[in-house]
Amino acid sequence: MTAKRKICVVTGTRAEYGLLYWLMKEIYADNDLELQIIATGMHLSPEFGLTYKQIENDGFIINNKVEMLLSSDSEVGITKSLGLGLIGIADAYNELKPDLVVLLGDRFETFAAAAAATLAKIPISHLHGGEITEGAFDEALRHSITKMSHLHFTSTDEYKNRVIQLGEQPERVHNVGAVGIDNIMKLKLLSREEFVASIGFNLANKNLLVTFHPVTLENSTAAQQFKYLLDAIDVLKETNIIFTKCNADTDGRIINNLIDRYVDNHPEKSIAFTSLGQLRYLSAMQYVDGVVGNSSSGLLEAPSFKIGTINIGDRQKGRIKAKSVIDCEPIVEDILNGFAVLYSREFRDNLQTVVNPYGSGGATDKILHVIKNSPLKNILKKQFYDLS
Repeated sequence: MTAKRKICVVTGTRAEYGLLYWLMKEIYADNDLELQIIATGMHLSPEFGLTYKQIENDGFIINNKVEMLLSSDSEVGITKSLGLGLIGIADAYNELKPDLVVLLGDRFETFAAAAAATLAKIPISHLHGGEITEGAFDEALRHSITKMSHLHFTSTDEYKNRVIQLGEQPERVHNVGAVGIDNIMKLKLLSREEFVASIGFNLANKNLLVTFHPVTLENSTAAQQFKYLLDAIDVLKETNIIFTKCNADTDGRIINNLIDRYVDNHPEKSIAFTSLGQLRYLSAMQYVDGVVGNSSSGLLEAPSFKIGTINIGDRQKGRIKAKSVIDCEPIVEDILNGFAVLYSREFRDNLQTVVNPYGSGGATDKILHVIKNSPLKNILKKQFYDLS
């Protein structure tokens, strides 16, 4: 009897887990595969909602929990957290001895997991490589993870070509679309009444979902940029705001504190969540007029709901965008112009014809087929692919 292929998924954030959920479910259900889960980073932090409990509530068994987050969100604090992650994940790999590691994205927790796997001689499959986010140090981490990985799953052909440009063999690079779209297709999203009950907050005539993260390659801009956004929101009439808080990023706590202060001062029109969870977050997109901030969800998932996105500043600069995305600078006047476009009749009429450049679903099945059937023997020694 052939031994099951052990597939180890490492997850450090609520958003990343939400994107990986269906793939984890399919791996768990496959008779030829054994799912292993390492939970780390924000999942284990009370400040960020102890979201490892959501993984367990979904019926998964977490094989190893790696504490790595320090209380500091300074550059030094984040760097030290990365170091702790590297140590803890190395021990977890040594215990679990996976045949293949599955990683998504570009965060420092993911980088630690990739570096530990590289040194442990464990093959890596990487989702969402080749993308560009010029305003965040995630950009460098993402491309570094690509170079440490052996199987690649990109969300567009352009990103596939970029991974190949980085020297990866074309036959190991697969454009499957964005995995987050599978959630939209497969989850039974909440009705308006169910959603309102689940958040304990009424919707108004106009509603916005706000998610804003620090631009990590800029120094001390988080507070000022977010204050400009709040000033612009203050101008809006009859508009309710649903805030979701920052990840464990440099200066993230500054933004979270500003959110708390704003909600305390405007409880009638705003509410904030450390984590909405994938079901409530995607359900919210059904009932809001737009996603505001600089989250990748405004680019990857929002177009599938035929809603607009106001993308502020440089964090997502360089990413492929649907016609439903309105780019603006992080200043009050430009953000207000963005709101004006979002609520204009012409823009709203055109939303119905928007095509999501990240696909229409099916990424999970394509990824499962590759990680199940790709030969792993001798995969570690990579030959650099030169563009001719």
